[in-house]
Amino acid sequence: MSLFRAIYSSSPFGFDEGILNGILMDARRANKRDGITGALICRGDIYLQWLEGPEDKVRDALARIGRDDRHLDVKLHVAEPVENRVFADWAMLHDPAASWIWTLEEVAAGAVDRATPKDITAFFMQLSPESAAPDPG
Repeated sequence: MSLFRAIYSSSPFGFDEGILNGILMDARRANKRDGITGALICRGDIYLQWLEGPEDKVRDALARIGRDDRHLDVKLHVAEPVENRVFADWAMLHDPAASWIWTLEEVAAGAVDRATPKDITAFFMQLSPESAAPDPG
């Protein structure tokens, strides 16, 4: 089975702890069922999510997210076949701090729209299990 990766951003609608917990609970349940792993970077002004798994299941998840009224302005940044999973152990890793991505002002000024797929992928690579490993060199 070939693997597929998608990374999207959206603007939260009605962001609070209860809504976020609902999104995470829904995502973890559906992702476990569908063989999808990934990570979510979130703040009151942005969701940035990495999904990886079977292409049809990832595309189904993206369609569900597009219909979810808790997400506004859904934008797909990366959609590509991949060889391996980066977040294989996580039905949905949640990074609540996300203080190292754009500032509130940068998001408001359009940083998400100007970001390249490489920029967006790099945010997540900082969360990957491999990035926490000691440097062998």
